[in-house]
Amino acid sequence: MTSETPDPSKTVPIGDPEGATEPSIREVERSIQNATKEGTNLDTLIGRLVVDTGLATTDEVQKCLEGTKTPDAASDRSLAQALVDNDFVTKRQISRLRQIIEAERSGQTIPGFKLLGKLGAGAMATVFKGKQLSLDRDVAIKILPRKFSSNPQFVERFYAEGRAAASLNHPNIVQAFDVGKAGDYHYFVMEYVDGRTVYDDIVKHKRFSENEAIEIAIQVAEALMHAHERGLIHRDVKPKNIMINKDGVVKLADLGLARAMSDKEAAEAESGKAFGTPYYISPEQIRGETTIGPPADIYSLGATLYHMVAGNVPYDGKNPSSVMHKHLKAELVAPDHVNAKLSAGISEIIEMMMAKKVSHRYRSCQDLLTDLRAARKGENPPIAHKDHFNASALASMVEAEAGAAAPVPVDASGSAPAGHSSLSDPFFLVLLALLVVSVLFNLVQLLV
Repeated sequence: MTSETPDPSKTVPIGDPEGATEPSIREVERSIQNATKEGTNLDTLIGRLVVDTGLATTDEVQKCLEGTKTPDAASDRSLAQALVDNDFVTKRQISRLRQIIEAERSGQTIPGFKLLGKLGAGAMATVFKGKQLSLDRDVAIKILPRKFSSNPQFVERFYAEGRAAASLNHPNIVQAFDVGKAGDYHYFVMEYVDGRTVYDDIVKHKRFSENEAIEIAIQVAEALMHAHERGLIHRDVKPKNIMINKDGVVKLADLGLARAMSDKEAAEAESGKAFGTPYYISPEQIRGETTIGPPADIYSLGATLYHMVAGNVPYDGKNPSSVMHKHLKAELVAPDHVNAKLSAGISEIIEMMMAKKVSHRYRSCQDLLTDLRAARKGENPPIAHKDHFNASALASMVEAEAGAAAPVPVDASGSAPAGHSSLSDPFFLVLLALLVVSVLFNLVQLLV
């Protein structure tokens, strides 16, 4: 599978580097000790943190503390080791406690919320898991790094994401709760999604089954339709921005590049600049057009759906520029030619979603949903299938009909009767006329 180039401007899940050795409990404890104030009792600190973060109960911590003090206990056995030995927490969970300590010491505190640990980080933001104290619910808190806080452009874009998310209320969109400033930090509080991303599943399984991919695409299309109806385009639909919670509900995330379609001032300011992710960006976004609309999101969802069912991105290249050039010029390899198990219907849908000309794509997510729901039932997608019934298909039908026509009678010498010609056959003339009309229609469509 072609792996996606890391996107430093986006939040990505934190994971261990491939082949990395998991640190020992002693190494983790030394790391935590180094992050704390001098003289702090390590067992007391770890006990407080695991209770505060919900990793262990007070009784479980007390039991482990008592166990470390028994005569037969190892003299150097720590609380952290006891918690791991009793399967109350994992070594990985213990190692993440340092991130919480660092957040507390750096002043990254937000009134009304408690930081519980880091979820992800990128060049533009860090995301923490947190607890909203008033409602006792888990949240995700995106924090703009201090180095960007003095840059009005970064700050405005950060708040624009919060405003865009707050204007939407849909079960398939990550909900926004609050945006503001605490000390030197700007923060954005949103719904915490306990699950994984579509990209995580692609990495793990390479491909989705057709039915599962269609179901996910339907939920994302419904989310996009909600946004489009409220005048917003996402502009960065991709596997990393599509989350699936533990109940199987799909959530569209990251409105960092979202823009109001009516915002002509922003469109003019961004004219000629490509905003998006190269593997999934639409041709009109690459060209920096000012009239970006719903078809751009449909294209990106199509590229995402292609990646899900084919196991690789639709266009690859040695650098972002070469990938974007292919989005503009290269012919798309049909997904059912990459994965022979796919139905013709899903392939037709993806090809229409990824048509290079906006006029050849679905006009709206409502139209797209019509085809996706038909494909979910195992039926031909009515819109995309009709579009694929072109001149070549009609020509094939003409040939088949001509081959199936009754043979021309012959005389004893084996020659056709005098005066008989296929051009005088009314049925043949009708089919010929239909073929000419179809060819002319398709030529006109290509020129539009």
